[in-house]
Amino acid sequence: MTTPNKKTQIFIVDDHKLFRDGLKFILQESGDIEVVGEASDGKEFLDLLNYIVPDIVLMDISMPGMNGVEASKIALERYPHLKILVLSMFGDDAYYNSMIDIGVKGFILKDCDANELKDAIKTVLNGKSYFSQELLLKLIRDKNATPAIKLSRREREVLEYICRGYSTMQISEALHISHRTVERHRASLLEKTNSSNSISLAIYAIKNNLVHLE
Repeated sequence: MTTPNKKTQIFIVDDHKLFRDGLKFILQESGDIEVVGEASDGKEFLDLLNYIVPDIVLMDISMPGMNGVEASKIALERYPHLKILVLSMFGDDAYYNSMIDIGVKGFILKDCDANELKDAIKTVLNGKSYFSQELLLKLIRDKNATPAIKLSRREREVLEYICRGYSTMQISEALHISHRTVERHRASLLEKTNSSNSISLAIYAIKNNLVHLE
């Protein structure tokens, strides 16, 4: 049974206390978010994860000791359904593919405004992926286009919804097809594009003009 007015539980992992304090102030000011834990590095986060499993983790990439990539990998091995939203800065590019392969739910720039941060949290909480438009455009510019692939009409429809961040259930309802059919098309798309997950698939699709999102 769902608890009425349950606050979204957030865990912040970043090595700068001032930054963590600023995030806590912004998030808790909204009234429907509660910061239930914070850590200054990956190891401290994993230790606390034994006692606190939040709705969403805001994870820094570059930290002393255990960084965000390693911490996210171990955390998702323990809790595959854990939702991790990466806190990124320009210059973290070398880590993006690793984080995408691990299965994080999105990336957002550290200097984003409060509204975008809350939108990203809401998007991830609802089962979708979120990617800062600035970072997405940078990745697309830096990624070389690949030879064209052939997609069926239904694969293109499923691909468009995936690129919009829809979950399997939401795609199933939108296209009036079964969950199993959606998953079959998703698996085919991942194989054809040599992508490891939905975020890398979206990058591939947009870079190669397979979808046209408004």
